[in-house]
Amino acid sequence: MTTPRVSSVRVDEEQQALLIAGEGSAPAEVELAGRRAVAAARIAEDGPEAWSAVLPLRASRWGGAELPLPSGEYALTVDGGAADGLAIETVLLAGLRVSASDRTVRIAPPVDPVYETAEGKLALEGRYAALPGARENAVFFESFYGQSSGCNPGAIDRELARRAPQVTRYWSVVDLSVPVPEGAVAVVEGSPEWWRARADARLLIVNDWLRRRFDRKPGQRVLQTWHGTPLKRLALHRPGLHPRRWLAVVRESRRWDVLLAQNPYAERVLRKAYAFLRKPIWVDGYPRNDVLATGDAARIRTALGIGGDERVLLYAPTWRDDRSEMVDFVDPNALAADTGSVVLVRGHSRTIRPGRDQAGSRVIDVTGYPDTAELLLVADALVTDYSSVMFDFSATGKPMYFLVPDLEHYRGKLRGFYFDLAARAPGPLLRTQEELVSALSDVSAVAEHAPKYVAWQAHFNGRDDGAASARVVDRILDLGWLDA
Repeated sequence: MTTPRVSSVRVDEEQQALLIAGEGSAPAEVELAGRRAVAAARIAEDGPEAWSAVLPLRASRWGGAELPLPSGEYALTVDGGAADGLAIETVLLAGLRVSASDRTVRIAPPVDPVYETAEGKLALEGRYAALPGARENAVFFESFYGQSSGCNPGAIDRELARRAPQVTRYWSVVDLSVPVPEGAVAVVEGSPEWWRARADARLLIVNDWLRRRFDRKPGQRVLQTWHGTPLKRLALHRPGLHPRRWLAVVRESRRWDVLLAQNPYAERVLRKAYAFLRKPIWVDGYPRNDVLATGDAARIRTALGIGGDERVLLYAPTWRDDRSEMVDFVDPNALAADTGSVVLVRGHSRTIRPGRDQAGSRVIDVTGYPDTAELLLVADALVTDYSSVMFDFSATGKPMYFLVPDLEHYRGKLRGFYFDLAARAPGPLLRTQEELVSALSDVSAVAEHAPKYVAWQAHFNGRDDGAASARVVDRILDLGWLDA
């Protein structure tokens, strides 16, 4: 039997696919394997010593729409081995840009390469600066630097679409693999459409820094929703803050008109951490948590492929300033085997690009899932460390476990805390996976933290009642920031 090998690869624009021709016996498997996505080919035998494959450059995840593959580098493999000698000139398709060389296929956002040159970027920025702006009854949404359409901006979008359907809703995305809400318009960061929408929208709703050159237009407003009640020190409170960073923090917060806080504690911390002293903070609860009171858990379980009677553990650690990828304190396959649970692995937004999906028979990597709150809704228990997800999950009243093997290092050297987690945590603090497995099977480990859990909810979840989105949209419309 002749070993299969690739003889040619070309891009089919109509099919949005790679067409592969090969020699030898037809392989059992041809895949395009990236860090966050894998696409499998349809293979056909074209003769005794020839075969072909169609490898789609689009995919559907979590039961959603078929979208282009995420940007990044992919290995073209044939029966598990790398295909040599790839050569594809850059092709700009409707939803992505594709090229190949050696053993690597590169997928990029569908932005004309001319706009990625220094001259092209300068031209777009100059055009943006010259626009009068705020000419459109529209909102420009951005969540986690365009890597998601969820979090607080996503929840506000849903309420705004219901209450003011005539408002145009633009979503900033890193590429078109990011799903946007129904009826919204995706604009790829760095494209001419992105710069125009950013200038013409009357309202910008973001959950992190505005970053790239932002020029507030007359009549424009910025609602900064932020993305979590802080345990770890941030902004001006971070240890060892460089003076240049201090200036950047103050310059950024001056761009915002309003800051959103989940609770009064977060209001106090965020106001000081960002020197946001003379402008309003809306303490309305977190819109992203409305789904915890109103969401359909059965629908989400179905999308994830989880049975209704299966126990679900969500492992969602925060990122580390001294690591580019997600921490490896948990072996998810062993955790699933030892507890008989389905384990959902949720990396932080800052580890999406450098990280790689984990897999297993009862392990689902949900780092790319559009909405963290929906994962909290279906989880029976949360395993986290210092992530602000603890303040959201506590609204459910379900058990939490804190796996913190690097507590002293993180608290003492890396970031520092605003309060003593060990004294107030609404669940056990654990050092090893063995301790975690033991606590998960011990009812008393949760029961003994019940008084702390009640106090925690009273302190942090008073406005997580399922109506935060409505309160925020009420304010936006009452202030006349948009025409309803």
